[in-house]
Amino acid sequence: MIKENERINEINENLKLIENKDSLTFGTDAYLLSAYLPKRSRARGAELGAGSGVISLLALSKKKCRHVYGIEVQEAISDIAYRNGVLNGLDKEFTVIGKDLREVSTIDTEGEVDFVFSNPPYMKDDSGKLNENQCKRISRHEMLGDIGDFCACAKRLLKQGGDFYVVYRPDRLSDLIFALKNNKFEPKRLTFIHSSTDTPPSLLLIQAKLGAKSGMVIDKPVYIYKNGTQEYTKEFENIYRSCSF
Repeated sequence: MIKENERINEINENLKLIENKDSLTFGTDAYLLSAYLPKRSRARGAELGAGSGVISLLALSKKKCRHVYGIEVQEAISDIAYRNGVLNGLDKEFTVIGKDLREVSTIDTEGEVDFVFSNPPYMKDDSGKLNENQCKRISRHEMLGDIGDFCACAKRLLKQGGDFYVVYRPDRLSDLIFALKNNKFEPKRLTFIHSSTDTPPSLLLIQAKLGAKSGMVIDKPVYIYKNGTQEYTKEFENIYRSCSF
């Protein structure tokens, strides 16, 4: 199962993950997005930019859905996602689609899905310090699709009234809201994630519904660490333990 420059990380008691040392590894943003997904045991979902497949596999291992289509354009990374499904005995529930999301349609997902989720690239292609590693550059920068392309793909795949869940950076919230609304999504829930109570938000989670009326709930902030420590807050411990909000 393991190729050169790869390793296996244990995510929890039920899930192990093959990761390439030259690609992005599992992080807090991915886990938070998997926790943000509600439990709908009969639902079919799709992940845009699936990477190693960890978010999809967490959702499946927690019985939050019955099937996920993971869309990943990078061939080497989509191969890892496929092998992660096999490694965890979830390859029948996790279908990896090695394709540019700008070209994906319901033909690929065998019909419309109930929900879509994504941890998209946070940075514009011409912003920030470009990482020399091409794989990481594609994962972090909008080289193969911007946030508008992600929202447009979600719209194509979703049933009317379906939900789109995204983890994103607060400084690009206006871009995200514009892209959502431009694709007939209405933001319904917004949660800001802070490192601690004395820091600005570093991440946000949003749920948007296709074709819904306006009206959004803003949750109370989530703080990861107790001030001045690396000790998790009780709230974050509960999210981490249960993989749910």
